[in-house]
Amino acid sequence: MKRLALLPLAAIPVDSWAAVGDEPVNTVWLVVAAALVFFMQTGFALLESGMSRSKNAVNVVMKNYMDVCLGSMVFWAFGFGIMFGLNETGFFGASHWLPQFSDEWSYTFLLFQIMFAATATTIASGAMAERTRYSGYLVGAIIITGFIYPVFGSWVWGGFFGGKGWLSELGFIDFAGSTVVHSVGAWCALAGIMVVGPRLGRFDPETGVARLIPGHNLNNVALGGFILWLGWFGFNAGSTLQADSSLGKIALNTHLAACAGAVGTFLAQTL
Repeated sequence: MKRLALLPLAAIPVDSWAAVGDEPVNTVWLVVAAALVFFMQTGFALLESGMSRSKNAVNVVMKNYMDVCLGSMVFWAFGFGIMFGLNETGFFGASHWLPQFSDEWSYTFLLFQIMFAATATTIASGAMAERTRYSGYLVGAIIITGFIYPVFGSWVWGGFFGGKGWLSELGFIDFAGSTVVHSVGAWCALAGIMVVGPRLGRFDPETGVARLIPGHNLNNVALGGFILWLGWFGFNAGSTLQADSSLGKIALNTHLAACAGAVGTFLAQTL
């Protein structure tokens, strides 16, 4: 079986793409992976609300909830076409708005990509917790899922329906979204916190020294971390876009990376 991945999709032969969709096990695997990525929203909600003060916990959870609901609709309607539509310029796609496909496999791929888009938005929401108006945040979520994320994504993964992104033309490779998803979410978060500023009471008004604002439920933080850990098996291994022999190695690397990060953080805090 030929191996595919979220590399420049324009480089994938049409017959190979169709052959992958003809294998039911590939469809099942990608739907399961999409469900695991969706479940990561629960992890983000628990982690971010647990790290917030109790008075803001519900607001944080509702932002995560609407990330999925609103972001999914926007990406389905416009974002997917910008990211994967016909990309003749190398900068963005311009086809397949409100997409309808002639093959069932493309719907599975769309589902998986919707979950990626929602994840990028959720990363930004955590950074701006406790100091962003709900209505303002929803506007930001629309902009991220409908424009910022798909435009950058088209530079790297674009060309599903023809053409190729300019970064992929230069040989840029992002297997599972470390730049396309997580860095874009982080850049949006950085821009957001530069605009909204720190939380009220975060710094002493006289000395400027940072004050500790502890989260109200560290048990939820730990549980959320474990859920995110689980979801990342779907995020990374699902990026093969098919059930093949590489899944075990990808999942193992994901697990060991998480373990090494936790151990490294523990040592840095205790030594």
